[in-house]
Amino acid sequence: MKFLGSAAVASASFIVVIVGCLVSQSANSQPAATQEQLVDAAGNMHIPKNYRATYEFLGSWSVAGDKGAKEMHVVYASPGSVADYRTTGKFSDGSILVKEVYDAATSDMTTGTVSHQDLLKGWFMMVKDSKNSHPDNKLWGNGWAWSWFDANNPVKTTSTNFRSDCLGCHIPAKETDWIYVQGYPVLKK
Repeated sequence: MKFLGSAAVASASFIVVIVGCLVSQSANSQPAATQEQLVDAAGNMHIPKNYRATYEFLGSWSVAGDKGAKEMHVVYASPGSVADYRTTGKFSDGSILVKEVYDAATSDMTTGTVSHQDLLKGWFMMVKDSKNSHPDNKLWGNGWAWSWFDANNPVKTTSTNFRSDCLGCHIPAKETDWIYVQGYPVLKK
């Protein structure tokens, strides 16, 4: 009988610990930032603090160098953006894309020459906006808001005009709403 009593106490203690951990975890987790929280009245953006935990992994790119990758790009999409895209074939207004840009390190390993993410250079962020919500802001146009942020300052962009600072890299993706969707298998139906 003592064994059953001890087992019951141990089980109850275990359940209390698990419930406590779950409550603590949900109290510490934050919902994904919305466009309204990431864009001020003038259209200035900043990188969301918790995007890695709350945004969906969209895909990654390796930018080739002479010997391995010279950069690695890792892209996240705001919650619901992937589902919307898979339903409609386009990003809906308010969709947010955050691309981390890393210098890459390359070395010989047992599997061959391998490149991996190394030093974070910064972020590139886009917000879908077909309504031209900020016509006086030179970082908004062609259906998106566009901004580059250096790694040491995720709240202030160094971009001044999307046409001169951002658009050039996206010209080949014009037909797919300026996004290289072919690199994101998760978008396929």
